[in-house]
Amino acid sequence: MKLDPNGQPVFRALNAARLNDRMIDELIGLCRGVLFDGEVSEGEAAALLRWLEANREISSHWPANVLYGRVARMMADHRLDPDEQKELLETIMEITGEPTPGKNSKSGSTALPLCSPLPIVTFPEQLYCFTGKFVSGTRRQVEEAVVALGAEPISSPSKRTHYLVIGAIGSTDWIHSTHGRKIEKAVQLREEGSGIHIIAEEYWAECLQALA
Repeated sequence: MKLDPNGQPVFRALNAARLNDRMIDELIGLCRGVLFDGEVSEGEAAALLRWLEANREISSHWPANVLYGRVARMMADHRLDPDEQKELLETIMEITGEPTPGKNSKSGSTALPLCSPLPIVTFPEQLYCFTGKFVSGTRRQVEEAVVALGAEPISSPSKRTHYLVIGAIGSTDWIHSTHGRKIEKAVQLREEGSGIHIIAEEYWAECLQALA
């Protein structure tokens, strides 16, 4: 029987990963439902907290790890004041990729996993991973751009990776149901202290152009 790095059967690990994916998708669906009327009520915040507490197995996965702490803190007194309501609404908008609340909103890019403050971007001897589609050119062209400056492109993020660059056209890749594993993996690596920087194409292109 094939085992994973933890000595568990591979099929068990795959089933657990699929279950986590479904639960994250469900959470994002709940968040979109909250945005339908453009505001977050105390009842909705309490319902989110109950769901997160009932599904703690995903509490270490983005975006549950971000949302759980904030909702728990805000609802500690069983109230949601105006400032907390505004903060929670903004957090949910970032998680879902919705630029504006309400039923007519359209999915866009969420800035939540991007590094803040923006890191210093260098190229020589740095490992770059790219995901999404780029305004700057094809995947091959953006990879060649960093190679020309002494960096090395890689296919997926690892502990050795210095930068994950998110293509502007691929902004919907931030949404869990459609994004690949690169963003999810990079967020996990960053939380584990690997030092990987997650940046948007726009900022990466500005840094590139500054050297031209």
